[in-house]
Amino acid sequence: MSLFERYLTLWVALCIVVGVALGHLFPAIFHGVAAVELAQVNLPVAVLIWLMIIPMLLKIDFAALGQVGRHWRGIGVTLLVNWAIKPFSMALLGWLFIGWLFRPLLPADQISSYIAGLIILAAAPCTAMVFVWSNLTKGEPHFTLSQVALNDAIMVVAFAPIVAFLLGLSAITVPWDTLVLSVVLYIVIPVIISQIVRRMLIRDGDATRLSQLLQKIQPLSLVALLATLVLLFGFQGEQIIAQPAVIVLLAVPILIQVYFNAGLAYLLNRLSGEQHCVAGPSALIGASNFFELAVAAAISLFGFNSGAALATVVGVLIEVPVMLSVVWIVNRSKGWYERSPAVSKTIATLSASEKV
Repeated sequence: MSLFERYLTLWVALCIVVGVALGHLFPAIFHGVAAVELAQVNLPVAVLIWLMIIPMLLKIDFAALGQVGRHWRGIGVTLLVNWAIKPFSMALLGWLFIGWLFRPLLPADQISSYIAGLIILAAAPCTAMVFVWSNLTKGEPHFTLSQVALNDAIMVVAFAPIVAFLLGLSAITVPWDTLVLSVVLYIVIPVIISQIVRRMLIRDGDATRLSQLLQKIQPLSLVALLATLVLLFGFQGEQIIAQPAVIVLLAVPILIQVYFNAGLAYLLNRLSGEQHCVAGPSALIGASNFFELAVAAAISLFGFNSGAALATVVGVLIEVPVMLSVVWIVNRSKGWYERSPAVSKTIATLSASEKV
């Protein structure tokens, strides 16, 4: 984990300060940036999002989908949590905390937008940072790669319908043209570009050129993320200054959702008898979010000034410390995990097959 990634929360906090300050000092610049859009999609932000997403997608080898069956229990658990539980549990937590418990403490005209942002945040599983979390738990790399590739393939067709369905339940009018355009812009096109570039760089079987390119563009990806956040907080400054507690309140359902889904995935893997090296990354993939896509989609659908955009950024703010805490829990509980009869049986079977 790079120094920059390790202190991502600090950099995001600095972006809040810088963005709010610049928004007050140079409001005309921010309004000018917001005006450059096509079909409600902000073009400067679209460029920044591409700089964020494409380097991450370059790491994904969709040929790894052929390995999905090797760890079918872990794959099944992660798919269940990512696509059948996480978006819906976040919607429930959003309605409970933002729509009911915290409603008197939040701007009345942004309640539905905050819930929408939380739903968008939870609807896309993490793509890039998962490799960092998996490595920190000594996770099975082939499982992590195949699971991420499978999630990305599913995301192309499932993200828009899930978001639209849950936003509909939240009584929010879904601009389908903008939602579909967001999926094409921020998922489909980046996936196609990244896979073409990836194949060109490793067509002779040597990944050296790909590694060299990733080393060069990774800092650019993080700078693009921070630049997007500065723009976002430049527009959100008035709301944050008026009600600074809004960030803390939005963090509550996100924190509960992360620990709930990570714990559920971890326990289901234990019950199924999956190895710890698969259960760890499974729990982390099940809990983390593709926040770059979430920020882009929220801005496209609801605009810079929306509560939805702010809610997705809160996810960015707490991503690193929360996921590191999940890594710590997974590592510290390995002994307990492997005392499960089902897991012990799997380990014994694998040991016997290796001896043969």
